[in-house]
Amino acid sequence: MPSAAEATFVPEPPLPDDASAAGLDAEVRRDLRGLQKETAETVARHLVAAGSLVDEDPELALQHARYARRRAARIAVVREAAGIAAYHAGEWTEALGELRAARRMGGGPGHLPVMADIERALGRPERALELARGPEAAELGQAERIELAIVAAGARRDLGELDAAVVGLQIPELDAAHRDPWSARLFYAYADNLHAAGRESDALQWFVHATDADEHGETDAAARIAELTGEPLDEDDVTFGEELPADEAPAQPEDTAEPDEPTEPGEPTEPAEPDEPEDSAEPEPADEHERTDRAPEPGA
Repeated sequence: MPSAAEATFVPEPPLPDDASAAGLDAEVRRDLRGLQKETAETVARHLVAAGSLVDEDPELALQHARYARRRAARIAVVREAAGIAAYHAGEWTEALGELRAARRMGGGPGHLPVMADIERALGRPERALELARGPEAAELGQAERIELAIVAAGARRDLGELDAAVVGLQIPELDAAHRDPWSARLFYAYADNLHAAGRESDALQWFVHATDADEHGETDAAARIAELTGEPLDEDDVTFGEELPADEAPAQPEDTAEPDEPTEPGEPTEPAEPDEPEDSAEPEPADEHERTDRAPEPGA
Protein backbone atom coordinates (compact mmCIF):
# COMPACT_ATOMS: atom_id res chain seq x y z
CA MET A 1 0.00 0.00 0.00
CA PRO A 2 1.41 3.45 -0.91
CA SER A 3 2.51 5.48 2.10
CA ALA A 4 -0.06 8.23 1.43
CA ALA A 5 -2.89 5.72 1.24
CA GLU A 6 -1.62 3.94 4.34
CA ALA A 7 -1.66 7.21 6.26
CA THR A 8 -5.36 7.79 5.46
CA PHE A 9 -6.49 4.17 5.67
CA VAL A 10 -9.28 3.60 8.18
CA PRO A 11 -9.90 -0.03 9.16
CA GLU A 12 -13.48 -1.17 9.45
CA PRO A 13 -14.43 -1.80 13.09
CA PRO A 14 -16.66 -4.82 13.78
CA LEU A 15 -20.34 -3.97 13.63
CA PRO A 16 -22.60 -4.83 16.57
CA ASP A 17 -25.30 -7.35 15.69
CA ASP A 18 -28.04 -4.85 16.48
CA ALA A 19 -26.62 -2.10 14.23
CA SER A 20 -29.30 -2.11 11.55
CA ALA A 21 -29.71 0.48 8.80
CA ALA A 22 -33.39 0.59 9.75
CA GLY A 23 -32.36 2.32 12.97
CA LEU A 24 -31.17 5.35 11.03
CA ASP A 25 -33.37 8.41 10.68
CA ALA A 26 -35.40 8.32 7.47
CA GLU A 27 -34.06 11.69 6.33
CA VAL A 28 -30.48 10.50 6.77
CA ARG A 29 -31.24 7.33 4.80
CA ARG A 30 -32.54 9.51 1.95
CA ASP A 31 -29.23 11.40 1.95
CA LEU A 32 -27.43 8.09 1.42
CA ARG A 33 -29.42 7.14 -1.68
CA GLY A 34 -26.72 8.54 -3.95
CA LEU A 35 -24.41 5.73 -2.86
CA GLN A 36 -24.40 2.21 -4.21
CA LYS A 37 -26.87 0.06 -2.32
CA GLU A 38 -24.28 -2.07 -0.55
CA THR A 39 -22.18 0.96 0.39
CA ALA A 40 -25.24 2.84 1.65
CA GLU A 41 -26.17 -0.13 3.84
CA THR A 42 -22.67 -0.35 5.30
CA VAL A 43 -22.42 3.39 5.94
CA ALA A 44 -25.86 3.43 7.55
CA ARG A 45 -24.98 0.59 9.93
CA HIS A 46 -21.76 2.30 11.01
CA LEU A 47 -23.62 5.55 11.62
CA VAL A 48 -26.13 3.68 13.78
CA ALA A 49 -23.27 2.04 15.69
CA ALA A 50 -21.58 5.41 16.22
CA GLY A 51 -24.79 6.94 17.54
CA SER A 52 -25.45 4.10 19.96
CA LEU A 53 -21.89 4.09 21.34
CA VAL A 54 -21.21 7.82 21.57
CA ASP A 55 -22.08 8.00 25.29
CA GLU A 56 -20.66 4.74 26.62
CA ASP A 57 -17.60 4.39 24.36
CA PRO A 58 -16.87 7.60 22.40
CA GLU A 59 -13.56 6.29 21.10
CA LEU A 60 -15.21 3.28 19.49
CA ALA A 61 -18.04 5.47 18.22
CA LEU A 62 -15.44 7.64 16.52
CA GLN A 63 -13.93 4.60 14.80
CA HIS A 64 -17.33 3.78 13.28
CA ALA A 65 -17.90 7.40 12.25
CA ARG A 66 -14.45 7.64 10.68
CA TYR A 67 -15.08 4.52 8.65
CA ALA A 68 -18.44 5.85 7.46
CA ARG A 69 -16.70 9.08 6.49
CA ARG A 70 -14.10 7.17 4.46
CA ARG A 71 -16.86 5.45 2.52
CA ALA A 72 -19.08 8.53 2.05
CA ALA A 73 -16.99 11.68 2.52
CA ARG A 74 -19.09 13.78 0.16
CA ILE A 75 -22.32 13.49 2.13
CA ALA A 76 -22.95 16.27 4.64
CA VAL A 77 -24.77 14.14 7.21
CA VAL A 78 -21.87 11.70 7.33
CA ARG A 79 -19.42 14.53 7.95
CA GLU A 80 -21.73 15.86 10.69
CA ALA A 81 -21.79 12.45 12.36
CA ALA A 82 -18.00 12.23 12.20
CA GLY A 83 -17.72 15.70 13.71
CA ILE A 84 -20.09 14.93 16.57
CA ALA A 85 -18.33 11.64 17.34
CA ALA A 86 -14.95 13.41 17.35
CA TYR A 87 -16.40 16.08 19.66
CA HIS A 88 -17.52 13.49 22.21
CA ALA A 89 -14.13 11.79 21.98
CA GLY A 90 -12.35 15.07 22.70
CA GLU A 91 -10.76 15.30 19.25
CA TRP A 92 -11.44 19.02 18.97
CA THR A 93 -9.54 19.89 15.79
CA GLU A 94 -10.94 16.93 13.90
CA ALA A 95 -14.46 17.68 15.12
CA LEU A 96 -14.28 21.32 14.04
CA GLY A 97 -12.94 20.38 10.61
CA GLU A 98 -15.73 17.87 10.01
CA LEU A 99 -18.49 20.23 11.12
CA ARG A 100 -17.10 23.01 8.96
CA ALA A 101 -17.06 20.65 5.99
CA ALA A 102 -20.68 19.68 6.68
CA ARG A 103 -21.67 23.37 6.70
CA ARG A 104 -19.94 23.96 3.37
CA MET A 105 -21.94 21.04 1.95
CA GLY A 106 -25.18 22.64 3.08
CA GLY A 107 -25.56 21.00 6.45
CA GLY A 108 -27.11 24.13 8.01
CA PRO A 109 -26.32 26.00 11.25
CA GLY A 110 -27.71 23.41 13.69
CA HIS A 111 -24.32 22.47 15.16
CA LEU A 112 -23.22 26.05 15.72
CA PRO A 113 -23.35 25.64 19.55
CA VAL A 114 -21.08 22.60 19.29
CA MET A 115 -18.63 24.49 17.08
CA ALA A 116 -18.57 27.41 19.51
CA ASP A 117 -17.91 25.01 22.38
CA ILE A 118 -15.03 23.46 20.44
CA GLU A 119 -13.51 26.91 19.99
CA ARG A 120 -13.66 27.30 23.77
CA ALA A 121 -12.03 23.91 24.25
CA LEU A 122 -9.24 24.99 21.90
CA GLY A 123 -8.67 28.08 24.04
CA ARG A 124 -10.29 30.51 21.60
CA PRO A 125 -13.27 32.05 23.45
CA GLU A 126 -13.19 35.11 21.16
CA ARG A 127 -13.98 32.90 18.18
CA ALA A 128 -16.79 31.27 20.12
CA LEU A 129 -18.33 34.70 20.65
CA GLU A 130 -17.88 35.54 16.97
CA LEU A 131 -19.92 32.47 16.08
CA ALA A 132 -22.58 33.44 18.61
CA ARG A 133 -22.85 36.91 17.06
CA GLY A 134 -22.69 35.72 13.45
CA PRO A 135 -25.58 35.80 10.97
CA GLU A 136 -26.10 32.04 11.12
CA ALA A 137 -27.07 32.28 14.79
CA ALA A 138 -30.32 33.95 13.73
CA GLU A 139 -31.24 30.81 11.76
CA LEU A 140 -31.14 28.53 14.81
CA GLY A 141 -34.21 27.03 16.39
CA GLN A 142 -35.12 27.95 19.93
CA ALA A 143 -33.35 25.03 21.62
CA GLU A 144 -30.13 25.57 19.64
CA ARG A 145 -30.26 29.32 20.27
CA ILE A 146 -30.45 28.75 24.03
CA GLU A 147 -27.56 26.28 23.91
CA LEU A 148 -25.51 28.84 22.00
CA ALA A 149 -26.31 31.44 24.68
CA ILE A 150 -25.07 29.02 27.36
CA VAL A 151 -21.83 28.42 25.45
CA ALA A 152 -21.38 32.15 24.85
CA ALA A 153 -21.77 32.80 28.58
CA GLY A 154 -19.03 30.24 29.19
CA ALA A 155 -16.81 32.07 26.71
CA ARG A 156 -17.42 35.31 28.59
CA ARG A 157 -16.29 33.58 31.78
CA ASP A 158 -13.19 32.31 29.99
CA LEU A 159 -12.38 35.97 29.26
CA GLY A 160 -13.02 37.00 32.87
CA GLU A 161 -16.21 38.89 31.97
CA LEU A 162 -18.29 37.44 34.80
CA ASP A 163 -21.04 40.06 34.91
CA ALA A 164 -21.45 39.90 31.12
CA ALA A 165 -21.81 36.13 31.38
CA VAL A 166 -24.70 36.57 33.82
CA VAL A 167 -26.41 39.24 31.72
CA GLY A 168 -26.04 37.13 28.57
CA LEU A 169 -28.32 34.47 30.07
CA GLN A 170 -31.07 36.86 31.13
CA ILE A 171 -33.24 35.87 28.20
CA PRO A 172 -37.04 35.37 28.05
CA GLU A 173 -36.67 31.62 28.52
CA LEU A 174 -35.04 32.20 31.93
CA ASP A 175 -38.34 31.79 33.76
CA ALA A 176 -38.42 29.60 36.86
CA ALA A 177 -42.03 28.71 36.16
CA HIS A 178 -41.20 27.19 32.77
CA ARG A 179 -40.56 23.49 32.25
CA ASP A 180 -39.08 23.20 28.78
CA PRO A 181 -36.49 20.68 27.54
CA TRP A 182 -33.75 23.26 28.02
CA SER A 183 -34.93 24.69 31.37
CA ALA A 184 -32.71 22.62 33.67
CA ARG A 185 -29.54 23.38 31.73
CA LEU A 186 -30.38 27.05 31.34
CA PHE A 187 -31.23 27.50 35.04
CA TYR A 188 -28.08 25.62 36.04
CA ALA A 189 -25.84 27.66 33.74
CA TYR A 190 -27.34 30.88 35.10
CA ALA A 191 -26.81 29.72 38.70
CA ASP A 192 -23.26 28.65 37.93
CA ASN A 193 -22.42 32.05 36.45
CA LEU A 194 -24.07 33.85 39.37
CA HIS A 195 -21.89 31.83 41.72
CA ALA A 196 -18.78 32.66 39.71
CA ALA A 197 -19.73 36.34 39.96
CA GLY A 198 -19.91 36.09 43.76
CA ARG A 199 -23.70 36.20 44.05
CA GLU A 200 -24.10 33.09 46.19
CA SER A 201 -27.62 33.76 47.47
CA ASP A 202 -28.99 34.27 43.95
CA ALA A 203 -26.99 31.28 42.74
CA LEU A 204 -28.51 29.04 45.41
CA GLN A 205 -32.02 30.06 44.41
CA TRP A 206 -31.38 29.21 40.76
CA PHE A 207 -29.71 25.91 41.63
CA VAL A 208 -32.97 25.07 43.43
CA HIS A 209 -34.91 26.01 40.28
CA ALA A 210 -32.56 23.84 38.23
CA THR A 211 -33.09 20.88 40.55
CA ASP A 212 -36.85 21.28 40.33
CA ALA A 213 -36.70 21.36 36.52
CA ASP A 214 -34.14 18.56 36.14
CA GLU A 215 -36.30 15.50 35.59
CA HIS A 216 -33.61 13.51 33.77
CA GLY A 217 -30.52 14.14 35.89
CA GLU A 218 -28.78 16.38 33.36
CA THR A 219 -27.04 18.50 36.00
CA ASP A 220 -25.41 18.20 39.41
CA ALA A 221 -27.57 20.99 40.81
CA ALA A 222 -28.42 18.98 43.93
CA ALA A 223 -24.73 18.58 44.72
CA ARG A 224 -24.19 22.30 44.25
CA ILE A 225 -27.02 23.06 46.69
CA ALA A 226 -25.43 20.74 49.23
CA GLU A 227 -22.10 22.45 48.74
CA LEU A 228 -23.51 25.95 49.21
CA THR A 229 -25.67 25.10 52.21
CA GLY A 230 -23.26 22.72 53.91
CA GLU A 231 -25.89 20.00 53.97
CA PRO A 232 -24.90 16.46 52.96
CA LEU A 233 -26.08 15.14 49.62
CA ASP A 234 -28.44 12.19 49.94
CA GLU A 235 -26.53 9.05 49.00
CA ASP A 236 -29.62 7.67 47.27
CA ASP A 237 -29.56 10.70 44.96
CA VAL A 238 -33.10 11.66 45.80
CA THR A 239 -34.20 14.88 44.14
CA PHE A 240 -34.67 17.81 46.51
CA GLY A 241 -38.32 18.28 47.37
CA GLU A 242 -39.28 14.81 46.12
CA GLU A 243 -41.16 12.56 48.53
CA LEU A 244 -40.52 8.85 48.46
CA PRO A 245 -43.53 6.59 47.90
CA ALA A 246 -44.75 4.84 51.02
CA ASP A 247 -43.52 1.44 49.81
CA GLU A 248 -40.00 2.84 49.17
CA ALA A 249 -39.60 4.83 52.37
CA PRO A 250 -36.99 3.38 54.73
CA ALA A 251 -38.52 1.48 57.64
CA GLN A 252 -38.26 3.18 60.99
CA PRO A 253 -36.94 1.01 63.86
CA GLU A 254 -39.37 0.41 66.66
CA ASP A 255 -38.54 1.88 70.04
CA THR A 256 -38.91 -0.99 72.53
CA ALA A 257 -38.25 1.16 75.58
CA GLU A 258 -41.24 2.72 77.26
CA PRO A 259 -41.00 6.51 77.21
CA ASP A 260 -41.35 8.40 80.47
CA GLU A 261 -44.01 10.56 78.88
CA PRO A 262 -46.21 9.81 75.89
CA THR A 263 -45.07 11.41 72.68
CA GLU A 264 -47.48 13.89 71.18
CA PRO A 265 -48.69 12.96 67.68
CA GLY A 266 -46.68 14.71 64.99
CA GLU A 267 -43.90 15.62 67.43
CA PRO A 268 -40.61 15.53 65.49
CA THR A 269 -37.81 13.33 66.66
CA GLU A 270 -34.25 14.48 66.60
CA PRO A 271 -32.52 13.09 63.48
CA ALA A 272 -29.27 11.19 63.72
CA GLU A 273 -26.10 13.00 62.77
CA PRO A 274 -25.48 12.45 59.03
CA ASP A 275 -22.19 11.05 57.77
CA GLU A 276 -19.81 13.60 56.35
CA PRO A 277 -19.96 13.58 52.52
CA GLU A 278 -16.88 12.32 50.73
CA ASP A 279 -14.90 14.86 48.77
CA SER A 280 -15.34 14.39 45.03
CA ALA A 281 -12.43 14.47 42.65
CA GLU A 282 -11.70 17.72 40.87
CA PRO A 283 -13.01 17.75 37.29
CA GLU A 284 -10.61 18.09 34.37
CA PRO A 285 -12.01 21.28 32.78
CA ALA A 286 -10.79 24.67 33.94
CA ASP A 287 -14.22 25.54 35.40
CA GLU A 288 -14.72 24.68 39.06
CA HIS A 289 -17.53 22.28 38.27
CA GLU A 290 -18.51 20.10 35.38
CA ARG A 291 -19.13 22.23 32.33
CA THR A 292 -22.81 22.49 31.70
CA ASP A 293 -22.14 25.32 29.26
CA ARG A 294 -20.95 22.60 26.94
CA ALA A 295 -23.25 21.97 24.03
CA PRO A 296 -25.51 18.91 24.49
CA GLU A 297 -25.45 15.68 22.63
CA PRO A 298 -27.18 15.82 19.28
CA GLY A 299 -30.45 14.13 18.74
CA ALA A 300 -30.36 10.79 17.01
